Amino acid sequence: MATQGLSVFSITPISSAANQSRRKPIEQFSNFNLPNAFLGAKLSTQPSNFNLVASKRRSCAVATISFSLPDTKLGEIDSDKKPKWSARSIKSFAMGELEARKLKYPNTGTEALLMGILVEGTSLAAKLLRESGVTLFKVREETVNLLGKSDMYFFSPEHPPLTEQARKALDWAVEEKLKSGDTGEITTAHLTLGLWSQKESAGHKIMAALGFDDEKAAELAKNMDKDVILSYK
Repeated sequence: MATQGLSVFSITPISSAANQSRRKPIEQFSNFNLPNAFLGAKLSTQPSNFNLVASKRRSCAVATISFSLPDTKLGEIDSDKKPKWSARSIKSFAMGELEARKLKYPNTGTEALLMGILVEGTSLAAKLLRESGVTLFKVREETVNLLGKSDMYFFSPEHPPLTEQARKALDWAVEEKLKSGDTGEITTAHLTLGLWSQKESAGHKIMAALGFDDEKAAELAKNMDKDVILSYK
């Protein structure tokens, strides 16, 4: 009685060969034209080449950063005598621009360059700044206290132009390198001391307020031509 309402179906196993023939590679499926029941058109799906686009964008960004460090003094010097900025100083400058944009400032000032040196963080200058009590978070806080907050609806340009004092700091770094007569690079130490040389700038005032002084500047000047000191101990 319990089996009167049941129908018996026979299940035929599918052979492995038939099963494999029904499988299609994902690559073939991605090129199919799929009919759209609503529009009566065909939608074609194509695999996106996202990795190639992303790699191109990364290379463009690196190129923008590498050649975006402005200076007025180097343009007046013969190419064979022209010193180069070190990789750490270039990165510090790029990070300074980014800090200015984070705070929505219209210009890259001495305070932003100081933050850039600390964001890069691996140079001898950054280490000495931290030991002196000049840390990234303190500099950010002092910057806002000194210069205030920008309008929330204001958006900084991609490369905020340098303030006059920031440009003078770069010029100082170039001049000091030329005075030394060495053939090495312009380091973050040159850049840091350039910021310190601008007595009326926000960067100098913040450094002084957090514990940096002429004695620390003299200590940094002893190793001005080095971005790092390697130890083999």
